[in-house]
Amino acid sequence: MAPSPRKPRVPRVGPSGPPQSREEDYEASFDQAPSDQLPPVRGGAGESSVGRSSGGRVSVGRSAKVTVLHPVDDGADEPDEDQPLRSNPAREQPTKAHRAPSKGSHSLSPARLLGRRTPDAGSAAGGSRDVLAFPVPRAKRIRRRVVLVAVALVAVVAAVMGLVLFTPVLAVHTITVEGTKMLAPAQVQEALAPLKGKPLPLVGPSDVSRLVAPIVQVKSVQSRAVPPNTLLVTVVERVPVALVKQTDGFSVVDGDGVQIATAKDQSAYPVPVIDPQGAHMSHDTFLAVTSVLSALPQDVLGQLATASAQSVDSVQLKLSNGQTVVWGNTQDRDLKAKVLEALMKSAQNPPQGQAPVNVFDVSTPWHPVTR
Repeated sequence: MAPSPRKPRVPRVGPSGPPQSREEDYEASFDQAPSDQLPPVRGGAGESSVGRSSGGRVSVGRSAKVTVLHPVDDGADEPDEDQPLRSNPAREQPTKAHRAPSKGSHSLSPARLLGRRTPDAGSAAGGSRDVLAFPVPRAKRIRRRVVLVAVALVAVVAAVMGLVLFTPVLAVHTITVEGTKMLAPAQVQEALAPLKGKPLPLVGPSDVSRLVAPIVQVKSVQSRAVPPNTLLVTVVERVPVALVKQTDGFSVVDGDGVQIATAKDQSAYPVPVIDPQGAHMSHDTFLAVTSVLSALPQDVLGQLATASAQSVDSVQLKLSNGQTVVWGNTQDRDLKAKVLEALMKSAQNPPQGQAPVNVFDVSTPWHPVTR
């Protein structure tokens, strides 16, 4: 039985003009797609299953020549009740950065879960997609802050060091000298003149000691920086303990046997006179005598007239009033000095009927003897 002829399809007319549609003739083949996957289309040769792919091809259940209308979507046409309108894929442009998943789909690709861009139809057509960004881990943020703080501290330290080393803000302008008796402060300041203009934090005790070493009267020295521009120097002088007879006068020596000055007569220094008796000043006997004299208190030292020794174990002192001190060797010299001071005080006020003391023997300090 022959199918009844199909009533021609009249496209709708929009409000803005003539119908916007075009007709295309397709020759469909049976083996392109199964008929149950295509929408029904009424053809001139009877009912057939017809479908159209995204490129515009049509598949039918049996060979037939059909006419398909392609509506143009201008926002004014309404869809046909018999068959839904399909937009032309070639004219379709993405309008959103993310496409909603198809209905009934609940799966996401690993790339979407990790927030990465994946090539799809939208990106291929030039559309933009948002990239999901996960927050930076807390440990990484803390490590980054620590690095920034460390860099800032290094920059501050470098700036301070540059201020100290390369600017005259903390340079030495004034040198103050204390503790001098034999020396004049100007002598020490003249020796330390090379330190002027040098950054104050860079001036160390070794620099000061090296510059004052040629001054024999200086035994030791201490320095202290007084910001912003003052260097305070405290001098420890050598103490004269004896005058050594020379052909043209006297040499002033300290407890180490170092000659620190010269004198024309012995009135300039209230210290005993040492007769070297031909011994050299660096001799052990001479050094033993000067060592004993350096241990005596200043008031006892001022009462001595001479000091002599035949050996290192036979040091003998002579007081200005004629009394003699038998010292012995240099061992326990501090204890011997205290015992001698006590004996000399008691001899100044002897008990009634006691003979005056002429000899103080402190060679054995635990059992001193007076005669």
